[in-house]
This record gives sequence, structure tokens and C-alpha cells, in this order.
Amino acid sequence: MFIFDAHLDLAMNALEWNRDLRWSVEDIRQAEKGLKDKPDRGKNTVSLPAMRKGNIGLCMATQIARYVKKDNPIPGWNSPQQAWAQTQGQLAWYKAMEYEGEMSQITDLNSLNKHLDLWENGDSLKKPVGYILSLEGADSIFDIGYLEKSYEQGLRAIGPAHYGPGTYAQGTNAKGGIGNIGKNLLAEIARLNLILDATHLCDESFWESLNYYDGPLWASHNNCRSLVNHNRQFTDEQIKELINRGAVIGLALDAWMMVPNWKRGVSDPKRMKVTLNTMLDHLDHICQLAGNAKHVGIGTDLDGGFGREQAPYDLDTIADLQNIPKLLTNRGYTSNQIEGIMHKNFLDFIKSAWGK
Repeated sequence: MFIFDAHLDLAMNALEWNRDLRWSVEDIRQAEKGLKDKPDRGKNTVSLPAMRKGNIGLCMATQIARYVKKDNPIPGWNSPQQAWAQTQGQLAWYKAMEYEGEMSQITDLNSLNKHLDLWENGDSLKKPVGYILSLEGADSIFDIGYLEKSYEQGLRAIGPAHYGPGTYAQGTNAKGGIGNIGKNLLAEIARLNLILDATHLCDESFWESLNYYDGPLWASHNNCRSLVNHNRQFTDEQIKELINRGAVIGLALDAWMMVPNWKRGVSDPKRMKVTLNTMLDHLDHICQLAGNAKHVGIGTDLDGGFGREQAPYDLDTIADLQNIPKLLTNRGYTSNQIEGIMHKNFLDFIKSAWGK
């Protein structure tokens, strides 16, 4: 089945982890043997060949570069201008992959429909993986006019915050609202008809943003606080509001978001019984709140700073997402519902947003 993944940090892996994503997952793991600079070395799950093998033909691909002020201990860039430059390097990598025929940028309904037709009917064994640009954390937009520059480069979705305090909104583990500068950003997002990604917004910024903004809205990779009690997750009240606004929520595969009491660097997926079915518990919960399966999808965040050491133990590579339809069938989901979860819910959302 065709799969749409609503959140993958592909360029970050290429530039910061120095991974050639044209290689197989196995070749990348072999090349990283003995490296200790990051906890997920040799444990990656994502590559372009693995995406093709798993029929993951389209994704939201991020630009991500966090700006941190002097008193902020979170890793990041020391100025928003440096962060902007990093996002431009990431864009250059995506463009290089396009030149090599590995990827194809999707920016409008015409390019989307052509790409979907290629993956449905094309004969090539090396179909380009489609990508739609998403900016995770807006701090690299050091001048509001640069958001339009990003739009001209193909940006189509944006999350105002990431981890910690931000320029335009407050993110995971932070507190506070968006203020006037955040409202100015939201106004520009609405003018450009970008999709607002509510992922990572702290509670105050979440509600202030939704009270101010009435454009297209989703959550690319987020799970449920009622199952894992952490501010990174959405409360039932937040989920209901997203549902009321017509949003789609992508379920993530980072183990600490899937089960309670996970300890980074200590817990083990198998001992903690973290499987693809664990993610589906969160998906089920959202479907129960909605009364249907129209507001959920897949937003794995695989290799978003973690690898197999913090992913479902029954997933070796991203190609194993193809096991999800059977798991959903076992839970009683219909074929139409499964098609929606695997790609159609997000694609219908995009088509509606871009059709304006």
C-alpha cells in the first residue's frame, strides 16, 4: 500500500549525521560501526532505497535548525542567521537529490497528482521519493520577509516551535504564549496559505495560536498525553479541538512518546514491549475521540535523533511500515479506513488546503 509519512528529518540526517541516504540502511549501519558521537550510530532505519521498498513514496521532509540564546542549554545555533544558513544547506541537499533523480519536490496540486500517478502506474524501479518541505521550528526565519522566501523555495508547512523557548512560540518543555511576534508570523502563514503544524507547541502557545489562526492546521507527529503523560503529547482536549478544526494527526514512533516511564539511553524497546501496535494504541485513542478514522495518519519521525535503540523492536527499517495495514485489520479497521490512515487522510487534507 502507498504510504505518506508526515514527518522525516532527511536532510538533517544527510548533513549533521553525514549519511548518504542513497545507500541502503545496511550500508549506512556498516559505515557507522565504531562511531560513538551520537547514540543512534549504526542503528538508523531510514534511507531512500528503504522508502522505495516500503512504498513510502511521499513525505513531509523537514528543514530544521534551532536557534538558542546564550542561557539556553539545548543544542542549537547561536544566531538565527546561522540557523537560516543551515536550512539553506538542507535545501541544497534536497535539490541535489532531485538532480540525481532520487527525489522530487511537490509544491502544488499539479505536481502532487503527477507524482501520485507515477507511483501508481510508473514502470521505473527507481521512482523518485516525493517530498513536501516543512520547517520544524520557525526560529531560522530571522526576518518575517524570509518566510515568503521560504515559500518561494517550496515550503508548504511550518511548526512555529521545537524544543524549549522560541522566538515566535514556546515549544516542548517550555511555557508561555506567542505574543505579538508570534501573531505576526501566524498572519504571514495565513497569507501564504502555509499549513500550520501544531506539533511541539507548549500548551499556552497551542491555545493562543489556535485562537488566533483559522487557516489549514495539522499535527505532523504527535501522540496522546492520556497514554504517556508528558507535555510533548496532546491532551484529549487539544486532540478534540484539532479534530473540530479538521486537522489530521500523524502518529510518531519515538519510543519515549509511546510508552510511559521510558528512560533515554537506559530503556530497551523489547523489554518495554514497544511495537508498532503500541503506536496504534495512540491511533485508536484519537479515533475513539473523533468517532471515526479520518483524523489520523502516519508521521513516524524515524531517525529524528534516534534509531532502533528507541523505536519499535518489530521495525528494522522504515520499509516495515508495510506491516501496519495487517495490524489495523486485526484491530477491526476497514480497508477504506486503513487506506485513509496510510495516506489518504493527509493527502485529502493537502488537496483541500492547496485547492483554495
